[in-house]
Amino acid sequence: MVEVSYLVAFGAGIVSFLAPCVLPLVPGFLVYLAGTTVREGAAKRWDILIASILFVVGFSVVFAILGVLLNTILTSVASDVQVWLSRAGGLIIIFFGLYLMGLIRVSWLEKEYKFRVTGIKSKYVTAFLFGVAFAVGWTPCVGAALGAILGLAASQPSLAFTLLLAYSLGLGLPFIITGLFASQAVVWINKYSRVLGYINIIFGALLIVLGILIFTQTLGLIADLTMINGYILGS
Repeated sequence: MVEVSYLVAFGAGIVSFLAPCVLPLVPGFLVYLAGTTVREGAAKRWDILIASILFVVGFSVVFAILGVLLNTILTSVASDVQVWLSRAGGLIIIFFGLYLMGLIRVSWLEKEYKFRVTGIKSKYVTAFLFGVAFAVGWTPCVGAALGAILGLAASQPSLAFTLLLAYSLGLGLPFIITGLFASQAVVWINKYSRVLGYINIIFGALLIVLGILIFTQTLGLIADLTMINGYILGS
């Protein structure tokens, strides 16, 4: 059951990265942070890579702090309250699953909140601060997937910190890989951008199923199915 939660959190990070309102902007954004251009990307690959890593570290720090706060606050409540927190978390996950599938529309999730970083000459410090601003500002697509993981964290308070780290890893690794191959990434994104829209639908359906299991306190069924499958294969 724990492994499933981590996989969902990691997958949510990847979905956030592949979202149609995030992915097309990534290569240009990363080379901008590195102080270069896409055409110069091959020559200044390491500058872009360092800027990408610092950007990822920036938003990972914010998510880690959020995970610590959730862990500290939610694990101290009574067990009966945690049951209701789990059910509330399940409803939140279902809600964001429906949103990712496009079955409901929420205006405040479709707004983008931006934080500007100005007056800093070091491009590496700027990259880190932009990562912090990215986590705090939340683009609409990132907000939906991350909101689902926060709901999952509310249902499993003891895992809040590691769930948000798994989310950061899923979101951060593609950023770093894109930074390393920025010029090639532009071609790949333009080629497959239409297909990537279906990822939201698939992941949204997965979240709905997960939310129902959490709300009904039957998430352990996944672990039971895994054990049965392992027993059958072993025999």
